[in-house]
Amino acid sequence: MTFLEERIGPWKPVSRAAAIGWLVFYIMFFLYAAFNRSGFLFFDYVNLIIHEGGHFVFSWFGYTITILGGTLGELLVPLLCGLYFFRQCELTAVAFCSFWFFENFLYIGTYMADARALALPLVGSGDHDWEILFGQWRVLQYDQRIGGITRDLGWLGMLAVIAWFAWRTKLASQGPTT
Repeated sequence: MTFLEERIGPWKPVSRAAAIGWLVFYIMFFLYAAFNRSGFLFFDYVNLIIHEGGHFVFSWFGYTITILGGTLGELLVPLLCGLYFFRQCELTAVAFCSFWFFENFLYIGTYMADARALALPLVGSGDHDWEILFGQWRVLQYDQRIGGITRDLGWLGMLAVIAWFAWRTKLASQGPTT
């Protein structure tokens, strides 16, 4: 038994069919994202709603946090959902929330990289969050580099989630360990 399983208990079982189905979904989505040239994926419609709500939720904490709140919301929602499911030992839900968390990095990186070009269509006030933030932080000239690194983190994170989920489900199929 691993350290975490000693603390919270073992993961709830995942059927072989469910594990295969989820792995196919993750791989297909990964390929869809890799070949999508628009920079905006169908998950991003949900993320956009959360992003805009994040501005409101964080508006209580000042101007800069209000602007950053959209991105914080996009990351906190899947993170908090993942933590909830982690406490419930729900392997498939934790994997989904983790994958969703890292998927957000793809569009966040695209949005960051657009800070100087201002080419993306915007919702809301028309202000570009990352143009404002990078300008305040005096890193606007690095928007492309920061955006690229952020996207790379998203790709690596999604790959790590796929590998982790495959590994955990393989371990579970081999039976309990002591």
